[in-house]
Amino acid sequence: MTSERDNVLHSWCVQSEWRAPTIVGGHGARLRDEEGREYLDMSSLAECSNLGHQHPHVVAAIRTQAERLCFVTSAWGAQPRAELAVALLEKSGFDGGRVFFTLGGADANENAVKFARQARGLPRGKVIARDRSYHGASYAAMALSGDARTQAQVDAQAWGVLHVAPPYAYRCPFGSDGDVQCGQRAAAAVETEIIRQGAANVAAVLMEPDAGTNGIVAPDNYWPRLRAITRDHGIPLIADEVMSGFGRCGEWFAWQRHGEAARPDLMTLAKGLTGAHLPLGAVVVSAEIAARLENEMLPTGLTYCGHPLSCAAGVAALQAYEDGNLIGRSRLLGQRMFAALKDMQSRQPLIGDVRGGHGLFAVIELVADRETRAPLAPWPQMVPSLKHLLQKAMELGVSFAARGNLLILAPPLVIAENELDDALALLDRLLGEMAQAEGKQVEVSVPK
Repeated sequence: MTSERDNVLHSWCVQSEWRAPTIVGGHGARLRDEEGREYLDMSSLAECSNLGHQHPHVVAAIRTQAERLCFVTSAWGAQPRAELAVALLEKSGFDGGRVFFTLGGADANENAVKFARQARGLPRGKVIARDRSYHGASYAAMALSGDARTQAQVDAQAWGVLHVAPPYAYRCPFGSDGDVQCGQRAAAAVETEIIRQGAANVAAVLMEPDAGTNGIVAPDNYWPRLRAITRDHGIPLIADEVMSGFGRCGEWFAWQRHGEAARPDLMTLAKGLTGAHLPLGAVVVSAEIAARLENEMLPTGLTYCGHPLSCAAGVAALQAYEDGNLIGRSRLLGQRMFAALKDMQSRQPLIGDVRGGHGLFAVIELVADRETRAPLAPWPQMVPSLKHLLQKAMELGVSFAARGNLLILAPPLVIAENELDDALALLDRLLGEMAQAEGKQVEVSVPK
């Protein structure tokens, strides 16, 4: 670890504070370090290892493809690239559409915006996105994101990006008193911005349909209403499914929970696309958008787009999701996890809200006072006691993820039921200890 700490720059951390074990292997929902210790992964690392670690089917597919062909540019054809595109169009129901492969989520979002602008004939057209959102950390992706950590680094309006308030029902920026009303008002805010700019000047609306590390899970009525608004105004809707796709929210893609009428015009993918076994992103484009691009040059310079090794991993990953019935499993285990968290909320004074439950994804929002909903610290700061909880869990062999005053639970879809139960029981205990350290009363859990 010392060598890496001294020689590598690590993402999203203060370099002097980076302390992490060196991981040398994994299986299922567990990771193993160089000292032989195992850790139960309750976040799928960066919410991307949906298939767990070292899935044998994906590893075998990578090995087979490496022996056959490691690389050819997209100027030439590659069998796994074509096969994966067909499979993605089939799973998403984008009949007659096209797929553009990227290296990850950030460049998928950037290229989706580029395609929407080109299809609309608006090379500098406005893009409406959302506060408290994350679409990547390259400069264009930072402009698209409504992320407090990166706002000072980029002028979003100079990139043609406008942000609207989010459908954050627990702290509704519109003063709503319930989920439904907050969803309605948040969608209406998008329409208000479209009208203010003039629909002819708006190239696209870019939103996350469900899961995101921003911690906001939109009310059920938000996405369908947003789809209706953008369709009425003739504006392409881009669904950022980088985190929410591939079973994370109980469907192949999160928007599918709302039915065919909620289909976006473009969809961005990464993370679970290969189960994180190799880097790969994608933009899935509707038939209508694809037709507008058919006879135009695409200025998309990605040497490794559609890399054969990564695409072979993607084909194998999709098969693994099917063979293990992991999409349905996520839905069922997600209900189990959500019920346990709601029970935890009834006893733990630090838990202000629990969101999610559509699949193996949930957000716990921690508060200093449940009555006032005062957060433990101003967003996105994290209090030392939460850092201590994370460290204690690691010492006990479970890895949780947190951001600000949020705990993000997104375990691999292959996690065993007893592993999930044990991790939640540990979290319950550690939250109780954290509350008692701060002088708060914790109700005793009664076995059922």
